[in-house]
Amino acid sequence: MEPASLENLRVLHRSDDYIVVNKHWDVRIDSKMWYEKQTVQSQLRHRFPELADPGTYYGFRFCHQLDFSTSGALCVALNKAAAGRAYRCFKERLVTKAYLALVRGVVGSCRMTLDSSIGKNTSEGKTHMMCTAGSEGCENPKPCQTQLQVLQYGSYSGEPVTKVLLQPLTGRTHQLRVHCSAIGHPIVGDFTYSLRTDSAPYRMMLHAHLLRIPLEAEPIEVTAPDPFLPSLDPLWAPQRQVCTLEGALEGLLECDRGGGKGRGRSPRHSGTEERKSPPVESEEQIAQCQQWLCEWGMD
Repeated sequence: MEPASLENLRVLHRSDDYIVVNKHWDVRIDSKMWYEKQTVQSQLRHRFPELADPGTYYGFRFCHQLDFSTSGALCVALNKAAAGRAYRCFKERLVTKAYLALVRGVVGSCRMTLDSSIGKNTSEGKTHMMCTAGSEGCENPKPCQTQLQVLQYGSYSGEPVTKVLLQPLTGRTHQLRVHCSAIGHPIVGDFTYSLRTDSAPYRMMLHAHLLRIPLEAEPIEVTAPDPFLPSLDPLWAPQRQVCTLEGALEGLLECDRGGGKGRGRSPRHSGTEERKSPPVESEEQIAQCQQWLCEWGMD
């Protein structure tokens, strides 16, 4: 991917109800600031002006969020009914997401479950950050869980790094970045969670690779091309492969389709009894839902 411009938005999936795009890194999804000219919203307006809905604040209904620094698959609903269907899938934790990342150092275990609770950091100068339970200034930590699978070992600019596949089973703010940093393997180029030391790479190496939304009438399953290849970035030099990306995704999706993903609980538990009742929403999720409904009212 080249740096973002109004013209180079890549569409991964399009139907009457949804568009899935490959979001660039270092681009906001939307912005209320007049000086923020380069956003996914502005790219969509430029490419598909006829699809913008004047009844919404931004013109398009973004079904979920990606951080400013994160690239990859982003789903946009094109009408209220479609937005409602997608929102229910996210609310009920039926959506499968998997991210590619390059992380600093050599990750010792090929498979890991990262389950540190995450809360807001109230320390002076860090109020824009999240942190794990037990950290100084950590406020109201909530349980969360990420599955990590090692794909390759190698180096970036001569420093040891590991290419991993990350599957968030919950959706806390900055969850993947905080979890990787907490185990001593911050994401390459993550200036914020490397304590402002990792500033040399041209981007943060986190990419939303897989997005699967099991909509009843129109299931969506797309992948955004892997940007972490030596042919695209010669500073990344893979040295030893542990698992192919295709093999890792196949195993992840098999588990998911078979009902073993867990939806926020450990995959070691069958969850038969837990599935009888819907997952309890956090205060953060409730607030997000209320904001969503106020902005994009559903019929």
